[in-house]
Amino acid sequence: MLRNRVPGLRRFYLLSLVTGGVAAAVFVPPSRSERESAAGSLLSLEPPLRQAFMDHGEFQAKKEPGGLDWLATHEEPGQTFNEYLGSRPNVPNAGRGKLYILPIGGFEKGIAPDLAKLKDYTAAYYHPMPVEMLPVLADAEVPAKGRINGMSGKKQWKSTDLLRWLPGKLPKDGYAMIAVTMTDLYPDENWNFVFGQASTRNRVGVFSFARYHPAWTGGVGDAGTEALVLRRAAKVLTHEMGHMFGIRHCIYYECNMNGANHLVEADSTPMHLCPVCLRKLHHAIRFDPLGRYAGLGKFYRANEMNQEEAWVADRVRKCQVIPDP
Repeated sequence: MLRNRVPGLRRFYLLSLVTGGVAAAVFVPPSRSERESAAGSLLSLEPPLRQAFMDHGEFQAKKEPGGLDWLATHEEPGQTFNEYLGSRPNVPNAGRGKLYILPIGGFEKGIAPDLAKLKDYTAAYYHPMPVEMLPVLADAEVPAKGRINGMSGKKQWKSTDLLRWLPGKLPKDGYAMIAVTMTDLYPDENWNFVFGQASTRNRVGVFSFARYHPAWTGGVGDAGTEALVLRRAAKVLTHEMGHMFGIRHCIYYECNMNGANHLVEADSTPMHLCPVCLRKLHHAIRFDPLGRYAGLGKFYRANEMNQEEAWVADRVRKCQVIPDP
């Protein structure tokens, strides 16, 4: 727990090495029947929608975690679709229906992810909700305590200070807002760093992309680095936005809503949502599943994310095959 509490606070993408926590109970991957049950009964749905929330073989069951992975160090009860409904999650409405991205500080070309592409991806992921990129705020406008990290020698902002400030920056028509920065973050003096934090009750969060490029550790990029940085940033941004809709960490499949303790684990998770989490998001924003996949496929094709494009194409083909009654 943080000493300085913020309502609805969540930490995401933490390193176990800096938490000092004890190991969680042994995680047992759910069975196929448990995974299917977690998506809820599909019998009342029209056949096209029913297909969208089924696993036709393109999803991978959640794997057993390694020693430093999220589920080895955090006990996650999971959240079925019915439990999600029972939690009475926040959902957008006519007066509060936009998603906002607030960039803070500098975004060096070649090191930082492309903000315009991040906006486009978020819009495809949360179709049909409108997404707006707010004007960049200068460092001088940030009312957060700063320090120089003793290990990296680089500047950090205290993330809890930012979380107290961000609700006042959320536009009146905004359902949720994610602030993004290239400045490293820390939650309190006992922590080395944190990738990000969010207040789900206030529907705001702040996330740093500082450690996503090899330059952080003195390395240099190569031909695939730009795509890697974009993939990492797009994945974490959409993951955290998912929490704003009340979707908890997924324990059923390899899914974008899985928790992750470190970059290797985060890189191993897919960009797509599993059937359980997809159904939760559909409850919140009522998208057309095939239309959403079409938008994601277009983004992947434009940005040469070949593996993701192929996955979406396969998923669409399988969703379109409706079995005879």
